[in-house]
Amino acid sequence: MDVRRAIAATSLGLLVAGCASNAAPARSVLPPVPQASDRIKHVIVVIQENRSLENFFAGFPGANAPMSGCAIAETGSTPSRSSDCSRGDVSVPLQRVTFQSNPGLLPHDWSSALIDWNRGKMDGFYKAAPHSGQYAAYAYIDRLQVRPYWTMAKQYVLADEMFPTEFGGSFTGHLTLVAGTDDITPPSQAEVDFPTAGPYDCDSPHGTTSSYVLDKPYRKLRYNGPFPCFDQFNTMAQVLDNARVSWKFYAFQVLDAGMWEPFEAIKNVRYGPDWSDDIVAPQTKILTDAKHGRLPAVSWVTPTEEDSDHPVAHSDRGPSWVAAVVNAIGTSRYWETSALVVVWDDWGGFYDNAAPPQLDYRGLGIRVPCLIISPYAKRGYVSHVQYEYGSILRFIEEVQGLPPGSIGPASLGYTDARAASLDDAFDFNQKPRRFSRIPAKYSALDFMREPPSHAPLDTQ
Repeated sequence: MDVRRAIAATSLGLLVAGCASNAAPARSVLPPVPQASDRIKHVIVVIQENRSLENFFAGFPGANAPMSGCAIAETGSTPSRSSDCSRGDVSVPLQRVTFQSNPGLLPHDWSSALIDWNRGKMDGFYKAAPHSGQYAAYAYIDRLQVRPYWTMAKQYVLADEMFPTEFGGSFTGHLTLVAGTDDITPPSQAEVDFPTAGPYDCDSPHGTTSSYVLDKPYRKLRYNGPFPCFDQFNTMAQVLDNARVSWKFYAFQVLDAGMWEPFEAIKNVRYGPDWSDDIVAPQTKILTDAKHGRLPAVSWVTPTEEDSDHPVAHSDRGPSWVAAVVNAIGTSRYWETSALVVVWDDWGGFYDNAAPPQLDYRGLGIRVPCLIISPYAKRGYVSHVQYEYGSILRFIEEVQGLPPGSIGPASLGYTDARAASLDDAFDFNQKPRRFSRIPAKYSALDFMREPPSHAPLDTQ
């Protein structure tokens, strides 16, 4: 009896073992893939002025930034045989210039942008600036002078497909960098160029009007738009306030900073508690806030004219100013949880070869440089993902755990939902990289000692 039981038990064991061998193997549980919100807690958007990508990064390895451009052939000139130019164009080598010798203010309003763009041929730049020299727009800045920017690109990420939301200059560039739209009657009327009187915002003189671009028929209505104190669209300020996320906008002065401080043109910020709490001057407080533990979750940083890269300043201080901001964050306790996005507000009229995709009647506008710096940024990487200013806002939403499109729906002209986030620039699986200081001609102390700026307001 004991023998039979032993045999039965053995048979049962073999049967169970056989059934187990046919069962599906247990699934291993993979660790979750880290997201931006797992690693990044602070986003710093550093905004500079009036440069195309090729004006600063022509010839950068791996970037779509050739050393020559295309121009419509004039009568008597020999058309180019280059496959990079349209038939009938000439190929123009980009000339090396310095900040001091660059041609100054090139036309870069809405109409000039359309001429430069020339329905995607990107060959009209010489026509938009006939009084600055035939090929003044076909230029790049001496690499020694922009070395801090090249150092950042080689250590971190250069995005070579960053496009403004709209054709045109600084006024709409800055608005869309905080709102992702400037539609005043969506989806067919949007702000364009700049208002009739400075400081181009809620503090402009009574009777000031703005201009707008109309979808159908596609044209600009000059100075027929509303007073530039906008409540027609939301901004990231409302989104962050509602989510109880801290933010600051660092400007060279709080009042009358002009179009470089766009929240002065946003009614609920200008006349609400944000005005005293979150608009900060001078801009150098970003350096001390990082040092003393006062950095908010989201920052926008704008310069003085001398430090802005703006061509009319004829100053080489801009790259050092940006390096000072990057170094301040990099040597602070915030480095391991930060991402810095350095972007230019418009192309400044300078040549660029990349035809901007036309996503709506506003643009996209002509390409600008963009640098992405973080301990989680890929090393020496050129991102070819199509970005727009809404991409920066979408990344802020992602970092703060907010859904894409938090500012407003695409049907009303907001771009933060449609835009690609900046994730291609990062590897959130890597260990945070140690920071290496960015060498620069001018020190942070130079900027801290800089006297208050009372430079004239930018008018494009």
